[in-house]
Order: sequence, then C-alpha cells, then structure tokens
Amino acid sequence: MADTIAEMRLPTNELRDDIPFFTKVLGMRLDMIYPADDPQTAVFSGHGLRLRVEKGATEHPGTIRILTDDPLGFAGGATALTAPNGTRVEIAERNPPLVLPQTLHSFVVRRLADQAPWIIGRAGMQYRDLIPDRLGGSIIASHIRIPDGGPVPDMVHFHKVGFQLIFCYRGWVDVVYEDQGPPMRLTAGDCFVQPPEIRHRVLLASDNVEVIEIGVPAEHVTEIDHEMELPTPHLRPDREWQGQKFVFNQARNADWRPFRLPGFVCRDTTIAANTRNVAGVQVVRRAPGAPVWASHDSDILFTFVMEGSVTLEGEGRDPQRLETGDAFVIPPGMKTRLSAASADVELLEVALPGDFATELETA
Repeated sequence: MADTIAEMRLPTNELRDDIPFFTKVLGMRLDMIYPADDPQTAVFSGHGLRLRVEKGATEHPGTIRILTDDPLGFAGGATALTAPNGTRVEIAERNPPLVLPQTLHSFVVRRLADQAPWIIGRAGMQYRDLIPDRLGGSIIASHIRIPDGGPVPDMVHFHKVGFQLIFCYRGWVDVVYEDQGPPMRLTAGDCFVQPPEIRHRVLLASDNVEVIEIGVPAEHVTEIDHEMELPTPHLRPDREWQGQKFVFNQARNADWRPFRLPGFVCRDTTIAANTRNVAGVQVVRRAPGAPVWASHDSDILFTFVMEGSVTLEGEGRDPQRLETGDAFVIPPGMKTRLSAASADVELLEVALPGDFATELETA
C-alpha cells in the first residue's frame, strides 16, 4: 500500500475565507491549491489529517476533533470553533483523566435462569451483563464465553480503567502481557489483575472457556497499540502501572482461611495487596458454622455463584435461592445472610475497596 494517501473532502462556498482558518487557527499546512487564477480546491494536512476543501462539494461540512495535551492553549482557549465553510471543530484533551462515577447503591440479583441475552462483543467474544444498572456507571461485571476454542482474533491493546479483573471460570485461555514474560495460561480458578493501561493480547482459548471480567468504571476506553510487539524483551514483575502491579494468582495450592462471614472459608487472591487496596477478591467455600446476619461498609460488594447453591436473605426482601451462574450486589449498610449453602458451593466475591469492615449481628 505504498504511495497511498487518504483524504477527507469538505465543502466550501468561498475558499479564500477557509485558508487562514485552517492554516493560522488550526495550524495545518497548505499542501495544494488550484486552479491558480480562481482557486476552487485546497488541500491541508496536519494533526494526522489530510483535508480536501472543495468549492461546490455536496458533503456535509462535518466535525473535526483535535486532541491535544494543551486544549486551552491550542486555539487561544477556544474549545469549539466553526470554520468559514461550516465545519465544526472541537478541541479536547488527548488523554483526559479517568472519571470514576459516584456509586448509585442498589440491591441487585442477576439470575442465569432469567436468560439475559448474550451479546457479541470485542474479538467475537460473547458477553452477559451481570449488573444491569451498573450502579450508576461505577462498575461493569461481565460473564464472557468463547464457545469455539482456538486462536482468538485479538490485537495488542490496553484499557483506560481504574481496576480490571479477569477470573477464569471454566476452561483455559492463553494471554501475553507487557513486561511479564512469555504467554501465560489462565485455568479455572485462576485470575489476572490487569493494571491500568498494561498492554496485552488474548492468544488462544479452549472450547467453551468462560471468564468473569470486572471493570471500573463501567464505561472505559480500549485502545489498540499498533507498535508494541508481545512478549516484550524485558521481565519486570515488580513494575507498577498507576500504583498497581500485574497479578497472576493460581488456584492450585491455595491457602484457605476463615472468611469474614461464619460458616465459610476463603482463599485470598493477593489482589488487595497488589492494588494498594483498590479492590479485594476472595474465592469462598462452605465450612462448619452457622450463618449470621451481617452488613458491610464497602462501596461495591459483588458476588458470583460459581458452583452449587445458596440462599440470599436480605432485610425487607424475600429470600432467593441462587444457583450456579447467578450474581448479586449487596449495598453498604444492608443486612443480609447467606444460608443453606450446598456442600459444593463456591463463590467469587469482589470488593471495592479491598479493605472494608463487616459487622456481624450477635444474638
């Protein structure tokens, strides 16, 4: 594709008015103009664009977005301009700060039996939304599956997020990460924490692989990195991205400890320690002991039922028997109880922040 150039055509009624706007105000370069005696067409380039402004063209004047590290200094402080030919120009930040919406707390139960639709998403993967209201945009929890295994049509990319967890629920998936060595295989019960903006690529998946993905905030940008090749030549396991380390926690040889609620044990995934308590992730199983009513003060407390069943009781709510594939969110301060857990029950609990208090109701 050498010697190929793409350009956008824009209309104008008077080219002489447009030339100073595109060159002096927007800082673009005038590359071409003709005919000499009565110019009808001019070509400008700059900011990664090539524009053909043509008298009598029938297209709509459109909108140009210019992204810069100094939007207030780009065009004398103006962030919205209109060119003489009618083209709207928006000046915006190239890398705007991540905005974490305030959590709109609610009690959420999402049941697999309700048959929420699976949506085809990025790289052909199928997504099921586990928190439909997304708590005001503060979090997204997705149940993701790839029915047919093999190579995944993914590219090197990164996410502009505050926190992101990938927990392998069933099957396995191979992923390669920036500065973390050769590809790693995530198997059932394992998890990755992907720090903000770490480059990575999904390579290969087993048939019917399923993962649970948690992202904060709910709407975040995924960018493709066309330059980086993975794996990178450096191994930097202690590198931090915005205060977070990459975590690869494996289920085998896990250390099971008493959970914050009586009647259960848990294994810690070390995520709280490696994200400076941005989030905490526990895998929970049944243990001896009677269930009790309890409340918490975490901003977000999400649970996914990976195996077995359990009854979720909540103050002012009818008890709900939850089965494999169901999910729920308990808002802070609400009294709930997990009772009648089956012997094989296994839960995935994600808390943001990772350090929070649980208050148990005593008799």
